[in-house]
Amino acid sequence: MNTQIERRLAGPTMTAKETKLVGHAALWNTPAKIGTFSERIAPGAFQRSLATNPDILAVVNHDMGRVLGRTKSGTLRLKEDAVGLAFEIDAPDTQEGRDSLELARRGDLGGMSFGFRVAPGGERWNAARTERVLTEIALVEVSLVTHFPAYEGTTVAARNANGGRSDLARRVALIELGRAR
Repeated sequence: MNTQIERRLAGPTMTAKETKLVGHAALWNTPAKIGTFSERIAPGAFQRSLATNPDILAVVNHDMGRVLGRTKSGTLRLKEDAVGLAFEIDAPDTQEGRDSLELARRGDLGGMSFGFRVAPGGERWNAARTERVLTEIALVEVSLVTHFPAYEGTTVAARNANGGRSDLARRVALIELGRAR
């Protein structure tokens, strides 16, 4: 009789530490109700700002005192893709960073938002001034929001440095790769 205890573990104990927040802070052509008008963001609206702004912040609830990352230090990376404004934040090992990762992991965050100025000539209105399209945005910050974002469908998720793969999954893949040889 074998007296060795075998254990099968699953869940959070098998995942690598999550250290990144990823998602989309803005979506192309998705209407948002802003007071008395509807607003959409045109593809490419962030292009100039991303190319010329040396320092954009990632914060919580638009609070500039709750910094999670910034482009200047390389802890915030932003790019336009087919969906909208994509981001990746290297979350700090601070209470704010750990709390943000945990809330994202649990799915408790409301989504993302952003703070901006409209660049000169960077908006189009319909004749009734009930619809605005933003064509050029001077981005100041992207923000994790714990409540309801103006633009529904924005996303934020916690990921580890390996794109979501746990250390165990990487080891199993390497073992399988070794067996395949």
